[in-house]
Amino acid sequence: MSTITIEDKRFDLKDVKNLYPAVLIKTGYDDVETTEMSLEWLDIESKGRVEVAGYGLFVVISDTEKHSFIYEDRAKLDDAIGKLATQLK
Repeated sequence: MSTITIEDKRFDLKDVKNLYPAVLIKTGYDDVETTEMSLEWLDIESKGRVEVAGYGLFVVISDTEKHSFIYEDRAKLDDAIGKLATQLK
């Protein structure tokens, strides 16, 4: 069985429906309301007009089960993606 581990949480790949990185953009009046956007959108379209709340790796298991791993900056997300890529080789 192939598994991946993200921050001490292990996932069986056969159970993972979706796995993706995203940036969290502040969308509400307080700091708790955010929207996930693609990193490509941030790099190309945002043009500095948004406030970034964090960066994340998201693992979707089912319609009701989603695991979020949030990082304070892009460098830490990139490091987590690198560790994940090593596991998937």
